[in-house]
Amino acid sequence: MFKIPLNLDINETPVCAVSRNSEKAKILAECSLIVWDECTMAHKKAVEAVNRTLQDIRRNDHIMGRITVLFCGDFRQTLPVITRGTRADEVNACLKCSVLWPRVQKLSLTRNMRAHLGGNPRAQEFSDALLKIGEGSFPESNGLVTLPENLCKIVPSVEKLIYSVYGDVSQITHKDNNSWLCERAILTPKNDQAAAINHSILEKVEGDE
Repeated sequence: MFKIPLNLDINETPVCAVSRNSEKAKILAECSLIVWDECTMAHKKAVEAVNRTLQDIRRNDHIMGRITVLFCGDFRQTLPVITRGTRADEVNACLKCSVLWPRVQKLSLTRNMRAHLGGNPRAQEFSDALLKIGEGSFPESNGLVTLPENLCKIVPSVEKLIYSVYGDVSQITHKDNNSWLCERAILTPKNDQAAAINHSILEKVEGDE
């Protein structure tokens, strides 16, 4: 929507590729509310680029060109991904480190509506545990958090993990029900871990990869 540039890291004051006389600029000039979901994953320079662009389009030096912007997200979840960056690089790229952050009015949600409306006590228990981990109030030992067994199943190895999810993968064939496979997945923090697990599974499956 905003045509945010891709070279945010090498440009100190980036702006969006939206010309003042374009149709997109007319839409942005007339809108009164922008909702930016998962803002915690956005690079701070992306938000600052939108700020400069809106100020230019609306000819208004007020923050965001005086358009109300609703940022939605949880900073306890995924921060901006910085290529070959350190944890400090990710924190520095976060919206909280932007010059715009002091101007943001912070509002907090207090009830997990998905768990509340679903009426599932286990979903609420899982939600509460995630909040405690994010807040740093969950019991830990030597800096490590051990989740209770009623919320998860801890396995000793990757092989055990694969078996817990897919069973005996050597018995899987191309004739198997695809929907059964599509209902299962192993998530990893990094792509190379996912690739290694995929390779391990495919080695055990008979037939052409």
